[in-house]
Amino acid sequence: MVNQLLDEEIISEATKIVNEGEKRGVILRILGALAIRMHSNGFESLHKKLGRLGEDTQGSFTDIDLIGYSSQRAGIRELMEKDFSFTISRQFLLLYGKERLVYYHPDNLYHVDIFFDKLSFSHVIQFGKKGNGRLELDSPTITPSDLLLEKLQIHQINEKDIKDIIVLLRGHDLGEDEEDRINLRYISSILGDDWGFWMDASENLRKTMKYAEKYFEQSLISQEDLNDLNNKCLKILDCLERCPKTKNWEKRAKKGVKEKYWRDVEELYR
Repeated sequence: MVNQLLDEEIISEATKIVNEGEKRGVILRILGALAIRMHSNGFESLHKKLGRLGEDTQGSFTDIDLIGYSSQRAGIRELMEKDFSFTISRQFLLLYGKERLVYYHPDNLYHVDIFFDKLSFSHVIQFGKKGNGRLELDSPTITPSDLLLEKLQIHQINEKDIKDIIVLLRGHDLGEDEEDRINLRYISSILGDDWGFWMDASENLRKTMKYAEKYFEQSLISQEDLNDLNNKCLKILDCLERCPKTKNWEKRAKKGVKEKYWRDVEELYR
């Protein structure tokens, strides 16, 4: 599949799906790199300068990742199949339809992944249920806090995900609420209950600082960018070190790295 859309066009497509769903009472939110580009106002050029997905083409995004509530699966299917005329593999629907849907644009311009209730990758990120879940906290994307967790949970993180973290951190202040900030209180509550997730998140923040130094030496980011990223990464790391740990965290910490503390994830699910 060859991407024929500019970044602005695929952002418009994703936003249209979310907005049409909203009109019908169906909650969908945008995930991943596309959401980070949309939510990090003023830092779109940094995302492009870093060559996040290879900026030798006009468009860098080839698909749309969404998340909704499983209680609205029927409404989501009606929205995608009847209102937008997207197609779905019947075999995939039979095998994976309870946990995930994959739709293809009528003109094959891109595909849409839709997850339900949680993201289960190297670690699990829960979004709750309709009415009091986290999807209602922001729109058209998930919150900056959840976007950061989505990237920090990757056990074998690659450079494109590091670039996403850099842009996300540059585009948001740290705080203790969801008002367009990265909520340290919420992140601490999640990672303070999951030692394995805490380990990978901490390691990925340290890797982000190393890559930021490399990008600064390559003149891809400025001194201001580097200082801001280092300050934020160190602050988050300090917060994770000092945050209260649950019995679940302490019990798993005693086993240490001798036992596997992450799930293997096929590239398809990235």
